[in-house]
Amino acid sequence: MSQFEYPRPQLVRDAWQSLNGEWEFAFDHEQRFSHPGDPIDWGARINVPFAPESKASGIGDQSFHMACWYRLTFDLERRGAHTMLHFGAVDYHARVWVNGVLVAEHEGGHTPFHADITDALAEGPTQTIVVHVEDDPGDLAKPRGKQDWQLEPHSIWYPRTTGIWQTVWLESLPATYIGSLRWTPVFDGFEMGCEVLAGGDIRNNLAVSVRLLHNGVLLAADRYLLVGRAANRKIVLSDPGIDDSRNDLLWSPERPTLLDAELTLYCGDEVLDTVRSYTALRSVAINRDRFMLNGRPYPLRLVLDQGYWPDSLMTAPSDDALRRDVELAKEMGFNGVRKHQKIEDPRYLYWADKLGLLVWEEMPSAYAFSPRAMTRLIKEWTEAIERDYSHPCVIVWVPFNESWGVPNLTSTQAHRNAVEALYHMTRMLDATRPVIGNDGWEASATDILGIHDYDADPEKLQQRYAVTDPVRTLFDQRRPGGRILTLDGFPHRGQPIVLTEFGGIAFDPNAPAHHTWGYSRVGDAATYLNRYRTLLKVVNETVMFSGFCYTQFADTFQETNGLLNADRSPKVPLAQISAATRNCAPEPDRSHDGP
Repeated sequence: MSQFEYPRPQLVRDAWQSLNGEWEFAFDHEQRFSHPGDPIDWGARINVPFAPESKASGIGDQSFHMACWYRLTFDLERRGAHTMLHFGAVDYHARVWVNGVLVAEHEGGHTPFHADITDALAEGPTQTIVVHVEDDPGDLAKPRGKQDWQLEPHSIWYPRTTGIWQTVWLESLPATYIGSLRWTPVFDGFEMGCEVLAGGDIRNNLAVSVRLLHNGVLLAADRYLLVGRAANRKIVLSDPGIDDSRNDLLWSPERPTLLDAELTLYCGDEVLDTVRSYTALRSVAINRDRFMLNGRPYPLRLVLDQGYWPDSLMTAPSDDALRRDVELAKEMGFNGVRKHQKIEDPRYLYWADKLGLLVWEEMPSAYAFSPRAMTRLIKEWTEAIERDYSHPCVIVWVPFNESWGVPNLTSTQAHRNAVEALYHMTRMLDATRPVIGNDGWEASATDILGIHDYDADPEKLQQRYAVTDPVRTLFDQRRPGGRILTLDGFPHRGQPIVLTEFGGIAFDPNAPAHHTWGYSRVGDAATYLNRYRTLLKVVNETVMFSGFCYTQFADTFQETNGLLNADRSPKVPLAQISAATRNCAPEPDRSHDGP
């Protein structure tokens, strides 16, 4: 990432400094050191924010790593009343020193943290940051997503990520500043909820002004007093009343209208802080058996996206790569992605907001159940929801996938309690979006019933889901993947049914079959495209489904069931994939037509 790509796109200031680039680095496999003053061998160099397991980091060591150290000496470009040090994500347990002073400690590999380092800064411009990271590769009781606990990646698990893997940056703040911002669209009232919290030195007579603009046209300009450090108001937009005019302001994948925002913090008439942001007016809801977007039934066409790159693992090689992934999903005919077992970089969500792509956000799983595992998961999931709450592209929260981390849902009450608790906690933290308690099977508390079914025979899929009495035939008698779809005491109550994983067709003509993995396999491009078309036709035409999620977006290491190769080149023409995804007739090939 370059210094010009602001890492927190919904709360932007000009006074910031990227710390990405070359840092000193050392592994500490035996965990001999506990303080930056210890005799650490700083002989290696690493390219932050890439993990040491990745080639892009300059190290590329995918063996087991218990702990590692980072050190950066740099010149501070500017000072404010407060200087804040930010980490996008560090996997897993991080401690941070500035000039020998411990300033932060954070546990959780997928969510951001920050520290006010003002009092730790040295007199001159030169400063030193040291980061210590512990990340036990065999610990199955921490949220780890697709990171393999075996030495070599196997089946559907991939190389591990240790340490810093998202942007590190500094921010210069005034004495009193806008500390956080949340947007909540209120579709029925044509209103925008705006919650502002002030940070730093809280003073009397604080107020915040909010300006909302669309294409440079001012829609609203309001000023609110802060009570203590908070202001929470609804901004009323002018409702034109006519659908065509209303639609001009509504956000959707087909028309991703964003509203620019300017916020200024005052004390009386004195300007204290100014930030830029954006939001969007849109609603997501469930109405009986349909998913609703902006008050209308909206068929979901999703693709499962692991969010890995061959040389940089979970970190995108560039901001352009994040944008291109959003563009490719849309070019293949999808209107959304299910980000699988990963809390994605906010820059991806920015491009999804801007270009128009729905995102299902899913918590990376732990794989062993214990009170400690659940405590870790709850903490990190809460942080993820707080970070991404204001992104209009995020439409569904998924705390559990396929009973991972809660493997005994049919027999162990504590496991069931965990899923139900996370469902209700998520609904409490965000009442505006649907929540899937456990995606795939063994559902209990849930707003959408997600089914995973990798049957490679389109006729069997059609027979399984073209049923006249789904409550009895599907939920009582049939078991896709050999698992019951709903737990006892939680019958299907008419929620939307979405086929949230299917397909998984492996096709890689350049790799030996024994080096690749997939749910089914084909040997040539024509067969691959025909299989995809047939599967998508069945799924698109199954009335029971409110949508689908095809596995998967791109090949990911040994898992070669992507529509794209790992380098994002298409296996078959994008236009043909798009036509099949949307169940449309393919456009004729005119490449050989004459002038």
